[in-house]
Amino acid sequence: MVRTFAISFITFFFYSFVSFASIQFTKLTDQLQSPWSLTSLGKDRYVITEKSGKFILFDKLNNRKTIIEHNLNILEDGQGGLMDILYHDNYLYVSYSENRGSGKSSTSAARAVFNEQKLNFTNLFRAEPPIASGYHFGSRLVIQNTYLFISAGERGGDSIGQDPKAHPGSIIRIHLDGSIPKDNPKFTSKPTWLPELYQIGIRNVQGMALSPFDNEVYMTNHGARGGDWFGKVYYAGNYGWDTLYWGGTKYSGLSGGPQWLPGFDKPITYYVPSIAPSACLIYQGQEFPEWNGHALIGSLREQSLRKLIFKDNALISEEIIFEKKIGRIRDVKLDESGKILLLTDQGMLWSLSRQK
Repeated sequence: MVRTFAISFITFFFYSFVSFASIQFTKLTDQLQSPWSLTSLGKDRYVITEKSGKFILFDKLNNRKTIIEHNLNILEDGQGGLMDILYHDNYLYVSYSENRGSGKSSTSAARAVFNEQKLNFTNLFRAEPPIASGYHFGSRLVIQNTYLFISAGERGGDSIGQDPKAHPGSIIRIHLDGSIPKDNPKFTSKPTWLPELYQIGIRNVQGMALSPFDNEVYMTNHGARGGDWFGKVYYAGNYGWDTLYWGGTKYSGLSGGPQWLPGFDKPITYYVPSIAPSACLIYQGQEFPEWNGHALIGSLREQSLRKLIFKDNALISEEIIFEKKIGRIRDVKLDESGKILLLTDQGMLWSLSRQK
């Protein structure tokens, strides 16, 4: 079901508002340059990443932005740069395209003790082999208990997603200190896999989230020309790229592989034609309690926020909450009160709350 709302603009202090029906948008800040992700430090303070390699410390109460220095060796190339960020137990975890020399780069992950002046990162993971491409880095991060999940895009390499001796096109699982879990698939059922691999057959995961309800990890993935999807991360699984094309076609218009075949993991839902899904989360909060347990997915192509409605762990319907109102949604997060934070490619951070 698609809902359409009337729009009105209100100005209050240094925030601007867009209100429609029972939902209100508050613009928290703007003039960001290609922001990619944000994480909450608590007490209305956030760290925002910009693709060019900047960390922005944003104090919402004082409307103040400051740059934090860092030591990452980032190669901003095409879709690559500084990407996802998570704050956990006084550490910042980040994903980025690491400069590996000779024009090559890798999806890498690092962590640093939080410091407002300078962040001294230590690498936890780097995808092998490094590749000379500006395409499909991923890369989202999720912390589940003592594990760090990392999505590594296939870098435009298509069939590399079926290569268990390469990291691109996979979901990675390591411990928070970078060590390798002894129960990863290589040590149980997949002896030919690299030890960091948790799931293969991925193309370009742009959203990944931990559900507070079942403690499972969910993700959004880009197909080629169509074939985007939302699904679950599976232990020792294989989503099939590029044996499968998930209902999409090659960019040439020629048909690719089938949507699904037995033996491969199956998404929860497909998007054909493409919506270019971005970040996702499983909502839990008091601002929209009727949304608890439902998935929220941002869209780059549609410039929309979608809600996937679940009942008894089954998807029963989907709604477009809004579209083409604030631009291309890059990240979707929650603040401490359950308000939804939306980061856009247009350089703005919005807060979504219930209309009072």
